[in-house]
Amino acid sequence: MLSLPSLRMGILSRRGIVAAASVRAAHGHGGHVTTQEDLSAPQYYENRNHPLPDTPYRKELDTSQKSLKEKEKGSWKQLSNEEKLALYRLKFHHSFAEMTKPTNEWKTVLGGMFIIFGLTGLVVLWQRIYVFPPKPHTLEDDWKAMQVKRMLDMHINPVQGFSAKWDYDKNEWKK
Repeated sequence: MLSLPSLRMGILSRRGIVAAASVRAAHGHGGHVTTQEDLSAPQYYENRNHPLPDTPYRKELDTSQKSLKEKEKGSWKQLSNEEKLALYRLKFHHSFAEMTKPTNEWKTVLGGMFIIFGLTGLVVLWQRIYVFPPKPHTLEDDWKAMQVKRMLDMHINPVQGFSAKWDYDKNEWKK
């Protein structure tokens, strides 16, 4: 069954859920048939942004829980701490401290990110080896040295540029 947040977000209408549940029940998929009354009743929903749900966590109570609820109507000084905690657990599934407790989900997210980065690196490596053409010969060091020598021989930009920094008498860069 879909939860109330998915209904609030408008994923499916209530009529669609009731129809889908009745079709499943009609075809023998078993389970509880969701009715319009079930969906119109407030659902138990808690998170950090909505810590006080509209309905209690436990709706059906057994005999010990019913007697505890009757005892609740009296003086709370007569209740033990365990009974107060049991009453709290009838109303709420988690305390606010339990809801805000840090989880280890960050490890899963970080691990997933590293796996994706690793796969991306393998794809890039595969592309460099098999997809991209080889490096042009003009990027080799020998070719660059010959190109610099030619530019100096041609006196390229002798006033303020490249050749202005070369000492032609000593055949070395000016200091």
